Amino acid sequence: MIGGVQPKLLVYLDENENIVMDQNQAELLGVLETKFNWKLVRERDGIAMQSERILWLEWNEDRSFKSKHDEPMVNRSLLMSPFNDFFTWQTTPITEIIKQRDGYIKFKTSNSLYELYKL
Repeated sequence: MIGGVQPKLLVYLDENENIVMDQNQAELLGVLETKFNWKLVRERDGIAMQSERILWLEWNEDRSFKSKHDEPMVNRSLLMSPFNDFFTWQTTPITEIIKQRDGYIKFKTSNSLYELYKL
């Protein structure tokens, strides 16, 4: 790679003329994950997201970033990896923790109800 130049993702057209990303390069650059340790399910529509890692984000009163944590808590948002511009999912802040045990949490945000499972 040339110094000072952004790395490029390799994409190509498959036999059906769909744009396909080079999986190996995408994983090396951190825009794609193939190992999943966490599964998040949104109750209202059953949509499920998976990621290798998770973080809990805390916010200031003005909604700017304050800090990151390993544990969920009211007023923290869940961020699913990869932790870059291509993150899988971010929730709005938790308003209520309904159930919590090792490897599982059911929580409510301002607009959704979620269940997070450790795989």
